[in-house]
Amino acid sequence: MTTMSSTLNVEKNPQGILSLTLNRPERLNTLNAELLQALHTVLMNAKQDNSVRAILLTGAGEKAFCAGADIKQIAGLSAQQGFEFARQGQAVFSLLENLGKPSVAAINGYTFGGGCELVMSASLRIASNSAQFGQPEIKLGVIPGYGGTQRLARLIGKGRALDLCLTGRSISAQDALQWGLVSELTTPDALLPRAHALLDTLLAQAPVALRYILDAIHHGYDLTLEEALNLEASYFGLCCATQDKTEGVNAFLEKRKPSFSGM
Repeated sequence: MTTMSSTLNVEKNPQGILSLTLNRPERLNTLNAELLQALHTVLMNAKQDNSVRAILLTGAGEKAFCAGADIKQIAGLSAQQGFEFARQGQAVFSLLENLGKPSVAAINGYTFGGGCELVMSASLRIASNSAQFGQPEIKLGVIPGYGGTQRLARLIGKGRALDLCLTGRSISAQDALQWGLVSELTTPDALLPRAHALLDTLLAQAPVALRYILDAIHHGYDLTLEEALNLEASYFGLCCATQDKTEGVNAFLEKRKPSFSGM
């Protein structure tokens, strides 16, 4: 399945990996209202579609994954409009984060502002060794509005998040790896093949356990430790009632590769 629009290319392979390619290379794949709406629609459909098992997110062209929000759309915003603008983008990114299906951002080139905030919503991030990252909103007299002040601190720590958001400076892919913003670097040519290989690895795992891990980490992060441990124990118990747990344990004991059904 392949769908192309003026802002977003969508393609699903036989394994159920839905590839979403930001498709505004002439504008460095900046996020405008049309692209955000396209992402929202596709992700809503993917959440309900059992044939979609994972998301691969990347940007068209070699220069940029996404250079941020379209500044032309920010220029005339009032206070109320700015609030609504931020909440709309946050809703799309939270949908990706809480999709219940794993996602990998394959990051090529400039990844600034809203682009950096978008990749932080993915389950995992890998990058070309030529990628660059930053939250330069302060240079426009605003702050990150699509989750940058929150997810960035959770991923790389408060001090480093303050560094990037207060100075507006960019960092290299190598720094992003060292800081924990991405988990792996590749050459540009190897980026998409490696992303597919990583998703294939995830899709070989037990689907129910995969979903519960995503939920436990995302929803437990801001709970007290006792509340989060109770949440973890609840999900562990639910896993123990699945056929996949029986298959996984038997496969381990029998020294064979498990065949998970998602049941």
